[in-house]
Amino acid sequence: MEPFRMRKEQRLRPGTDRSRAGGVDPAISGLVDRLNLSERYCSTSSCSGRILLLGGSDQTEVQKQNCSWLFVTHQKCQKEDVIAGLQKAQDNAVFKFEPFILHVQCRKMEDAQLLHSVAINSGFRNSGITVGKKGKIMMAVRSTHCLEVPLCHQGTVLVSEEYIDYLVQVANQKMEENQKRIERFYTGLQSALSAPVPTERLDENVSTADSSYTRRRRRRTMKKERGNGELTAHSDSESDLAFLMGST
Repeated sequence: MEPFRMRKEQRLRPGTDRSRAGGVDPAISGLVDRLNLSERYCSTSSCSGRILLLGGSDQTEVQKQNCSWLFVTHQKCQKEDVIAGLQKAQDNAVFKFEPFILHVQCRKMEDAQLLHSVAINSGFRNSGITVGKKGKIMMAVRSTHCLEVPLCHQGTVLVSEEYIDYLVQVANQKMEENQKRIERFYTGLQSALSAPVPTERLDENVSTADSSYTRRRRRRTMKKERGNGELTAHSDSESDLAFLMGST
């Protein structure tokens, strides 16, 4: 069995989801199911987008696991929801909106490029492709319309109720835009997966797509040629395809 198919079977096996929710968010379950029905893709993690109030002494990524979730929803929220969450804060509290995110393992590089194109055209302009040392191809669907505002510090609420109301309106607007982008992405995904698969596949690009090694080898070659007084332009499609990022 090929490595991609083996990893996909292991990943989608019942009982292997270790996320906080324990499963795919209902708002994107149809999208994720459609993706996984394709032999070309396997979802590894996802979130439909959320509004949350995060409490704790430190909200950095390093300490995030030790923080408390004072309030969280994957839909629009009300001012009263946030105020009720703040009443439970004992130290610091940060109000956040986090947009839709999806990580997908792709069978081949051209499959990742196709998904990347769908994501960019749907408004997820921070999406990108990475290739691991063993040729594992990952595609991340991401956007930049986030929101993060401190509301409480050492148990003291820093803002007025009117400002909280304003933040909730902003977060809800972002949630609306988030849903529109998800719908565009789903429509584009269905169209892309329904299109005929090209008969000519760039298999050689996938089998030799160890980007880190390729870039280091290229730099060493160019440095050596500079020392010899010669500099020859090299065509290196492997490293060019190894990492693609959408513009923010």
